[in-house]
Amino acid sequence: MPRATGYAATSPTTPLGPFTFERRAPGPDDVALDILYCGVCHSDLHTVRNEWGNTLYPSVPGHEIVGRVTAVGERVDRFRVGDLAGVGCMVDSCQRCRPCAQGLEQYCENGFTGTYNGPEQKTEANTYGGYSDSIVVRQSFVLRISHGQEALPAVAPLLCAGITTYSPLRQWQVGPGHKVGIVGLGGLGHMGVKIAAAMGAHVVLFTTSANKRDDALRLGAREVVVSRNESGMAAHAGSFDFILDTVAAPHDLDALIQLLKLDGTLTLVGAPSSPHPSPGVFGLIMKRRRLAGSLIGGIRETQEMLDFCAAHGIVSDIEMIRMDRIEAAYERMVRGDVKYRFVVDMATLAA
Repeated sequence: MPRATGYAATSPTTPLGPFTFERRAPGPDDVALDILYCGVCHSDLHTVRNEWGNTLYPSVPGHEIVGRVTAVGERVDRFRVGDLAGVGCMVDSCQRCRPCAQGLEQYCENGFTGTYNGPEQKTEANTYGGYSDSIVVRQSFVLRISHGQEALPAVAPLLCAGITTYSPLRQWQVGPGHKVGIVGLGGLGHMGVKIAAAMGAHVVLFTTSANKRDDALRLGAREVVVSRNESGMAAHAGSFDFILDTVAAPHDLDALIQLLKLDGTLTLVGAPSSPHPSPGVFGLIMKRRRLAGSLIGGIRETQEMLDFCAAHGIVSDIEMIRMDRIEAAYERMVRGDVKYRFVVDMATLAA
């Protein structure tokens, strides 16, 4: 079996460090990739520190993967050696339940297989992610990359941050004539602003930090509201078709619900480690407002997102780091000290 080198955590309190392990040999339906770049997601941090209570150790995180195809199985017909390709948050699902049949593998009734922190469908073995030099994935979970070579590092976060924001914007049919709020300007939020603006919506950013105004406008927002400013919030009451909340920390949802018009929707994609305060009922029932959630996107929709972003020249705003700087990157990520996504140059792994 092929040997792989990566970075792993061996316990919630152990810093990530070098780790050698085995990948499976490519089967008839598999694509093997040399990993070029891997984005750093807040989920990586939650997982390695076991903040969701489900981590399997050793843990090799990373699910925002861009690489080059090095081998393909005999039944692979969509990729050739030398192609650029991506792998996102999933590497398998049961492929037989209703959501899978609808291209909604992220809602697999039998549990999709995460790119890391498994388990695999057949063997139930722990999966290892993109903080490594190579990966082997079945063809149906590999994605085509059509951005130019120079954009590849900034394409990597689209595999999670991009699809996490694109999917709900598409589900609730955001487009021209819609007033859309994006809550938070971090790794998810900055992608939400870019994508919603490219869809033709009037985008308003809600933030607790007034100093993010210029960046939000640069990224495509038409207005910026500091959410601690009561008069600023009141000026937008009952006016939004859709609000996407990307914040991964507990906060008051009632203030956002009051901004929705009749039949408006507030969708949560941020995943805090402890619950939000429960919203009041009357804010929802008086205007038939909806509070919803969304989880990444299926493979078909993820490919659609990549093609949409390529057509509109959309990539993530990134800061490239070396693999051995991952712990420092995590600490900065906790402080919100990144604009707006770290990406690991996997060529530094060998060094």
